[in-house]
Amino acid sequence: MDKSWMNLGDRLVSPAYAEGVKNFLTIARNHCEGSDCIRCPCRICCNNLFLPIFEVETHLFIKGINPNYTQWIFHGEEETLPIIDDDTRLGVGVEDKYIDDMDRMLDDIWAGTFGDAPEDNTTSPTQPSIPHPSPNATFDQLLEDARRPLFDGCTKFSKLSFDVRLLHIKTVGGWSIKSFDMLISLLRSAFPDAKLPSSYEEARSLERGLNFKYHKINACPNDCILFWKEYANHNECPIYKIACDMRWHKEQRVPDETSMRHPADSQSWKTFDEAHCWFARDARNVRLGLASDGFNPFNNLAKPYSIWLVILVPYNFPPWLCRKDQVFMTSLIIPGPKSPGNDIDVYLQPLIDELLELWEHGVPTYDASTKEMFMLHAALLWTINDFPAYGNLSGW
Repeated sequence: MDKSWMNLGDRLVSPAYAEGVKNFLTIARNHCEGSDCIRCPCRICCNNLFLPIFEVETHLFIKGINPNYTQWIFHGEEETLPIIDDDTRLGVGVEDKYIDDMDRMLDDIWAGTFGDAPEDNTTSPTQPSIPHPSPNATFDQLLEDARRPLFDGCTKFSKLSFDVRLLHIKTVGGWSIKSFDMLISLLRSAFPDAKLPSSYEEARSLERGLNFKYHKINACPNDCILFWKEYANHNECPIYKIACDMRWHKEQRVPDETSMRHPADSQSWKTFDEAHCWFARDARNVRLGLASDGFNPFNNLAKPYSIWLVILVPYNFPPWLCRKDQVFMTSLIIPGPKSPGNDIDVYLQPLIDELLELWEHGVPTYDASTKEMFMLHAALLWTINDFPAYGNLSGW
């Protein structure tokens, strides 16, 4: 097929160019098997984008077809492979040829780097086509290494492909950097003419040119969380530590008969354990205190309004944690134009139902410290409030 129309400059007025585009789109439609989108071969898209056929036609007239796309392999034309004689295969008299298939990887890098060039649909017919941006120095070095044989006469490896193969083996084999450097030193001593990297750091510098980037995120050894975002500066898993701290009152607390350093030293705690030994047997069962009071959020008595907070405080934690706001559980918020007074029991019903469920039946819970499920129970030991709130909570 005559493809001379691809190099014509007067695209918008040339009948030959219009006929060529028509024939090209006919082949592309037959090849796309009912799809409305095909690869756009214009000078900007370079077959990297799938666009509707009518939009491809617009690109071909306004931006022009890529003149290097002479074999329409993405649009139905069969690829013809060049005949390579023995001299060409051995590299005799051939310059700037690739030794292996690393050129495909470099093509992918080029497409990923320059494939999203901005489109300008206002280009006039006489305006010259937009050239590709020139590769940076790193990309030029990759091209040079991909064309350079590992040593004179080598037909299987280029300098680039051999470095990539070494890095791949190191990753798969789990080599240390020291063992990699020892191997490089041995190979350089045995094959002084080979263009080998001097160290792992030099071989690893390929990652910058190949755009092999990653961000390493550490994780908890127990698979609880990632040390990421708000946990980025943590050295230990907060979930695992919380699970261990929930048993502190029984497993790590030192009992004191002379003074009370934790609620577990109180007589009420000990009496409760004696009366409900099944509950005390598992240190993970939660001991709760209920704190509640009302306040005026506007700090102005001329605007009558009342908000009652009902907060549960878990006392399993050590003394330096059980009174911290990060472990408090806001179970209810009761707003209204006036205080609920003795009728607060009406609003406490959802919380009371949950507390009864936790006491009588329990809920299946995952223990991050032991990696097992258990039935978690909870008990409300006491309330914390002033005397007016005490009167409301008790219904008196």
